[in-house]
Amino acid sequence: MLEPITSYVAIGDSFSEGLMDPDPRVEDRYRGWTDRLALMLTESSVGGPDLSYANLAIRGRLLDRIVDDQVPQVLEMKPDLVSLCAGGNDCLRPKADIDALAAKFERAVIAMREAGIEVLMCNGFDTEFSTPLIRAVRPRVGIYNAHLWSIAQRHGCHMVDLWGLRSLYAAEMWADDRIHLSTEGHHLVAEQALATLESGRSLPVKGFGLPARPTRAIREVMSEESRWAREYLAPWVGRRLRGQSSGDTLDPKLAELTRVRDLVERSREVDRARENGETGAAGEAGAAGRSDAADLTDSGRTRADETGIGGMNAPRGSEG
Repeated sequence: MLEPITSYVAIGDSFSEGLMDPDPRVEDRYRGWTDRLALMLTESSVGGPDLSYANLAIRGRLLDRIVDDQVPQVLEMKPDLVSLCAGGNDCLRPKADIDALAAKFERAVIAMREAGIEVLMCNGFDTEFSTPLIRAVRPRVGIYNAHLWSIAQRHGCHMVDLWGLRSLYAAEMWADDRIHLSTEGHHLVAEQALATLESGRSLPVKGFGLPARPTRAIREVMSEESRWAREYLAPWVGRRLRGQSSGDTLDPKLAELTRVRDLVERSREVDRARENGETGAAGEAGAAGRSDAADLTDSGRTRADETGIGGMNAPRGSEG
């Protein structure tokens, strides 16, 4: 049985940073499924109101940097729970060695499990629904997922089954870039993660068919594919050619373990400062969009306009 979780650290790439789930309270900030899960855990039987949370995930990170940079920080913090969801950016690369990726992932899991940390993993998305270029990675993701399931079974980890969560593949669950989840998608993943921790089982799902999408004329499809390639694919290819990543200059959005309820209260202070027209440090920081008091999430249990969390220090972008 899972012991009560008093501290939680999220590591990984843009998926765990929260792209593209914008914070309605602070400009150029993201929430995401990990922030949402942290808030849900404060009201869950497996968590508690004094839960502390940190998020070290940075967009664009490949598995090597996640394991080399973020995992050592987790081992220093020694939280009760870590979510490690990584490798998706590697799978996008045609020459990725999937077996080697899985071996490195497993070494990271072993280090954290030996430190007594519960590990929450996520398998990869089923890309069958996506644009043809993304759909082409489906075999690699499938093999990687098989390895991840083996790792979870070997080392007693908790697996958030994204591949099998078929409702996640409805159009409204995805952002325009077709790579990142929308607000609705992040919320669904948070619910799936919480169900996994609370019961050891996924949300009720049956079958493997993808949600129906409206039929479109060929001309419309070609126009949308052209726009997608121009707005999202071309910039990504350009960064690849320059050896750059969208997260190269970014720091983690919440680098230290902080009590969620303190972050919530901080966000309320910013709101009060705005309402009162104050010009103090909190009001100025909130108005400038640099406050540590960003909205966490509408968790499904707590109203978004009454709760918030801080530390969202990364501007928006489009790379994973």
